Amino acid sequence: MTGLERTLNALVASRSSDYGIAVLDLRNGSAASVKGDIAYPMASTVKLAIAGAYLTDVDHGRRSLSDMIAGRSAATLMELMIVRSDNHAADLLLARVGGPAAVQQWLSSNGISGIRIDRNIAQLLRERGHLFDSKDVATPNAMVSLLYKLNSGTLLTVESRSLLFNLMSRCVTGTRRIRALLPAGTRVEDKTGTLDGVTNDVGFINMPDGRRLAVAVFAKGGRDRQVGIAQVARVIYDHFADLGRNALTYFMELK
Repeated sequence: MTGLERTLNALVASRSSDYGIAVLDLRNGSAASVKGDIAYPMASTVKLAIAGAYLTDVDHGRRSLSDMIAGRSAATLMELMIVRSDNHAADLLLARVGGPAAVQQWLSSNGISGIRIDRNIAQLLRERGHLFDSKDVATPNAMVSLLYKLNSGTLLTVESRSLLFNLMSRCVTGTRRIRALLPAGTRVEDKTGTLDGVTNDVGFINMPDGRRLAVAVFAKGGRDRQVGIAQVARVIYDHFADLGRNALTYFMELK
């Protein structure tokens, strides 16, 4: 994966924004990163942790997706939070599970470090200085660790994983980020995050050979961050597509 890291470093070095990138091949565990252990503002990518904490309660019978919260079902709020990144829906679900401290405890109890949750979304938006914030941050490697565990079955049941990934596949706020430059028909399940000067996208890219990639791209400062994220995702896609083609060629030669 050092070749991929060199290509990604060269790409982001030519851009004005500060990028943190992590990618994990869920098939064989190979990984690459750029500033993978540097903390970046999460913005709304934190909503994946909120969803995970709530769905864990559902799986253990402590809550239900049919529970009514402020006049709407938890299922409706979950859809709004993930598909449309609705901040009010996120804060309602966050409050129901016990607030930021409860989600932080959920992360810690599941062995996920490098993610810090301090405020609800309304509090986060009221404050300024997000580019230099030490609160509500995550490293790219930590976010990929969360994605890995959400996918692995160690955190959620099959039903809850299926629900969450289906919602992520319908994300309408990320069409110009990870998805933008990938080949038509590529399945992506993602969650975006946006603040003043901050543009993020994290999730899964599904490759033609069945390989599944967990990807986190955080960008802050500079210009054209959405274009940068799209280019990063395409570099990652092309790297693994080449691996798949090379493996197929090798297999055919063996035959």
